[in-house]
Amino acid sequence: MSRRWTWVAGSLLAAFAACVAAGLLLAAANSSFQHEESLTETIALLLAFTAFMGVGALVVAHRPGNAVGWIFAAIGLLAVTGAAAEEYALFASTTRPGALPAPVLAAWYASWTWYPTIALALVFTPLLFPDGRLPSPRWRAVLWLAGATTAAASALTAALPTLDLGGGRQVDNLIGTAAVTNPMWSQVGQVVEDLLAVLVVVAVASLVVRFRRSRGDERLQLKWFTYAAALLPLVFLGDVLPGTASNLLFAAVVAFLPVAVGVAILRYRLYEIDRLINRTLVYGLLTALLAAMYAGLVLIGGQLFGDLGDRPPSWAVAGATLAVAALFQPARAVGPADGGPALQPAPLRRRPDGGDLQHPPARTGRSGHPVVGAAGRGGPDRAAHHGVALAAAGRG
Repeated sequence: MSRRWTWVAGSLLAAFAACVAAGLLLAAANSSFQHEESLTETIALLLAFTAFMGVGALVVAHRPGNAVGWIFAAIGLLAVTGAAAEEYALFASTTRPGALPAPVLAAWYASWTWYPTIALALVFTPLLFPDGRLPSPRWRAVLWLAGATTAAASALTAALPTLDLGGGRQVDNLIGTAAVTNPMWSQVGQVVEDLLAVLVVVAVASLVVRFRRSRGDERLQLKWFTYAAALLPLVFLGDVLPGTASNLLFAAVVAFLPVAVGVAILRYRLYEIDRLINRTLVYGLLTALLAAMYAGLVLIGGQLFGDLGDRPPSWAVAGATLAVAALFQPARAVGPADGGPALQPAPLRRRPDGGDLQHPPARTGRSGHPVVGAAGRGGPDRAAHHGVALAAAGRG
């Protein structure tokens, strides 16, 4: 790790921190945190993109030739600068009109940063992970197509005729044109977005191709990425959770992806992935089984005794909780499949002199030196051992 790249990584982190601080100050001035859900959503997004930025800076400092580190740093910077620009435009146009210059320019920048952020995370990262290079030269066409599609989506958004300044206010875009409509509504925009979705699938397919060809450490690196990506569907559980819990779940799941990528690229505890996958499967299935049993016991108890209305009766909940707790103790004692109590090594038995019976003391000669390779009575080993002991005594 050279001092030059350490300085570059530190500069990236400093720029990220400055943008976060400015965005939070402007958001507080705009009263954007009046509702608890807005506050937790901001915290969740900030934690997720801080993980991208932190891992990106680490990879830049230690592996500057790996493009994934630069991609993660760009994701973090695009996200926070776009959010800060949005708050800036709202402050300069609505909260305190005229207090800050160029609110239209800030709103214009905030309008198009989302597309490159998504493309870098969902297309370019799978294409270039883990070594920062494509699986083969034949994938260059996909890389160029992804770049062109991302640029087209960003240009369409940047050329909208009006810009949203926040607070329900809109203003004419200085470089906008009436011929361009929202990409979500126009036919050209729909084609571009559909092409981006196809490119995401192709990028994931490149990981499958790379995994089939991989060996050794590269396969373990791909396992880390696959494990983190497999947890992303948990975000959809937020639809059935309260707002705060949903936002925290989003932050934890999304932030784990760059963390796993950092572990894979920097090879810190790389070989723990198989144990991690095994325990996740074991404890995940155990948790799902216990949750299903809990729900079933509450439902059956309420149905049998005719006391199940809109909310389950307290006695049914208490009984189901006790039953699941009783079942959890033996399940916990079994331990994970990769090493339960039965697989632990037996403790060593000690002799009175402090040694252990599994490793008896070496035999020594007259001078106190150990006799190497002690054998039974007779045989060539015995003569050799006497020779070693006599030679040691002669040197003494």
